[in-house]
Amino acid sequence: MAVEARLMGLARRAGVPGPEVHMALRPEDGLGEGFVMEWVEGESIGSRINRSDELVAARAGLARECGRALARIHAIDLDSTGLNDALHEVDPAEEVRQTWERYKGFHSPQPMIDFTARWLLDHLPPEGEPALVHGDFRNGNLLVAPTGMAAVLDWEIAHIGDPMRDLGWLCTASWRFGHPEKPVGGFGSYEDLFAGYEAESGRAVDPAHVRFWEVFGSFWWSVGCLGMADQYRSGPDRSVERAAIGRRSSECQVDCVNLVIPGPAAGVVRAGGDDGPDLPRVDELVGSVREFLRSEVVPAMDGRAGFLARVAANSLDIVGREMEHGAEARRLEANRLRNLLGVDLPLGELRLLLAEGLRDGTIAVDADGLVEHLRQTVVNQVLIDQPTYPGCIAALGFDADS
Repeated sequence: MAVEARLMGLARRAGVPGPEVHMALRPEDGLGEGFVMEWVEGESIGSRINRSDELVAARAGLARECGRALARIHAIDLDSTGLNDALHEVDPAEEVRQTWERYKGFHSPQPMIDFTARWLLDHLPPEGEPALVHGDFRNGNLLVAPTGMAAVLDWEIAHIGDPMRDLGWLCTASWRFGHPEKPVGGFGSYEDLFAGYEAESGRAVDPAHVRFWEVFGSFWWSVGCLGMADQYRSGPDRSVERAAIGRRSSECQVDCVNLVIPGPAAGVVRAGGDDGPDLPRVDELVGSVREFLRSEVVPAMDGRAGFLARVAANSLDIVGREMEHGAEARRLEANRLRNLLGVDLPLGELRLLLAEGLRDGTIAVDADGLVEHLRQTVVNQVLIDQPTYPGCIAALGFDADS
């Protein structure tokens, strides 16, 4: 945490909004790691930043402010500050490969993740001058006051690398919080972000370069969500929140679909219903528990317990959609895979076969039927996991002429 405190101090001196760090704890203090910093007023919850009436004026200029702040971060000299010795350097190819390897360790084949990794490695940006990279600069890690940006937070994964990574991460769809039409954090436009960056840095921004990192952002967070599920399965965190976040991987994957293989999504799962004779049916039992949580438990609980009760109710929504659509989605997926791969195996083995073929290059990214299969599979899954997710709606409403 001493490095994080140091980074915050350097950024503040460079003109980046943030608190003054008064002191960093030392071993002789006997208080562990940490630092003492100034209190700064502002809103940090992304959804509130995007909808608060008090922040209307701040939102109007926030994308440009972000561009200016990032340009100042990236201009911090690595040699004179000693950051070259304090931080590790990661190039784009290494970031992709590290994330890909982490995903493989979960043993949960998701061929769209493998396809996206291949796409990223095939579209690496040109080499440039490495810079200080914040690493997690996004809506949710900013403090915003009515007057504008009040602080940049959460420096713990800062490193040296491609500065455009920060711009792409800020534009990643997961951080738009209900406003997909505003690609910069759900509050601004690419044009304003780039204008702020260019005015401060004197360097032109290549939108294609930023787009690479936007794709990487959805790729990285799709793997991160699977990591949450892995934590639930293996510990140490067995909370209902971890399990639920695991199902958000499909949201990120559909964002990758929309970015790298946009097109019509055919064969999506439609409601089938269960007309079985049992009273009550399983879906009715699940629904009754869900409504109990929403109508009685959530209103009676505050803080984290209330939040987790809402998460639990949302998870039961997923269970209900899985019961209604899951079998048909898997049947369609298996049929497409058998046609694509030319073998008749169980679905789990077919998924692994496709994933391994994408990993070792024996299956080309332009193989006949591959893109259509990936698009339809991901859309069917996100229809179960979160059918109102903006990326899902965009995929279903794809218009080749738009």
